[in-house]
Amino acid sequence: MVGATGAQGGGLARAILSDRAGGFSVRALTRDTNSLKVQALAKAGAEIIAADLNDNESVKRAFDGAYGAYCVTFFWDHFSVETELAHASKMAKAAKEMGTQHVIWSTLEDTRRWIPLSDKRMPTLMGRYKVPHLDAKGEADRFFTELGLPVTFLLTSFYWDNFIHFGMGPKKSPEGDLILTLPLRDKKLAGIAAEDIGKCAYGIFKRGKDLIGKKVGIAGEHLTGVQIAAEMSRALGREVRFQDISPDEYRKMGFPGAEDLGNIFQFYRDFEQVFCGAREPGFSRSLKPDLQNFRAWLSQNAAQIPIN
Repeated sequence: MVGATGAQGGGLARAILSDRAGGFSVRALTRDTNSLKVQALAKAGAEIIAADLNDNESVKRAFDGAYGAYCVTFFWDHFSVETELAHASKMAKAAKEMGTQHVIWSTLEDTRRWIPLSDKRMPTLMGRYKVPHLDAKGEADRFFTELGLPVTFLLTSFYWDNFIHFGMGPKKSPEGDLILTLPLRDKKLAGIAAEDIGKCAYGIFKRGKDLIGKKVGIAGEHLTGVQIAAEMSRALGREVRFQDISPDEYRKMGFPGAEDLGNIFQFYRDFEQVFCGAREPGFSRSLKPDLQNFRAWLSQNAAQIPIN
């Protein structure tokens, strides 16, 4: 699997390794075979393979003889659409050449289906994208379909872990109040625990050919900004107030990726029925019956949310 030390692949690796009777084993692709995370996977029973997504031959060697492949790209590591597309193409070609029997491609919507480049409601970024992070993955779907691969397209959701690691958690106002600021208005956001993405992927592999050729959306829960803040208040033991801002204000916040994220949230908000509609928590629980909702995730992770 690709990304075995990351949020998605790590969850899948741990799900497989903890299910000794499941009939699957883990082959983890990594550039750094000496990292602590890789060593932990090896100790748990994973096979470790040195591979670099920029090196075609190393990817093919890693896929050789594998039943299935979990394929994911890492936009926030490089902020490059070209790199996303190149890596997705290499993985698809390697899976084809090595005869992989089941590929899961971690993808997202190409938002240009709903917001064409001519639509001035949302700025165009990088010359030809509305939401580069989403659009590149959606555009890369064709690499898997054009090769006729036995692929399941896994539509992921907003990671609740972003409240810990991506600076999206509540911030202190000058008066000391905790404010959760997101451009959502009263719309619901499909969210999930990052760990559960890999566990749902394991559920897909266990279903065999049943979900090949299909798009499968997953989410733990759909919540409004007010509901998210209320759950945070309960978990943190102090009030968190939701503050709506416009996507344009969010785009101007100045941190790396702010424009892309502003457009992402505008898509979540303006096309709530598209995004949430493709990600049904009930179906997600058919893949992982103990899938966490937001309250359950907070019970384990609230203490890690930085309060600045």
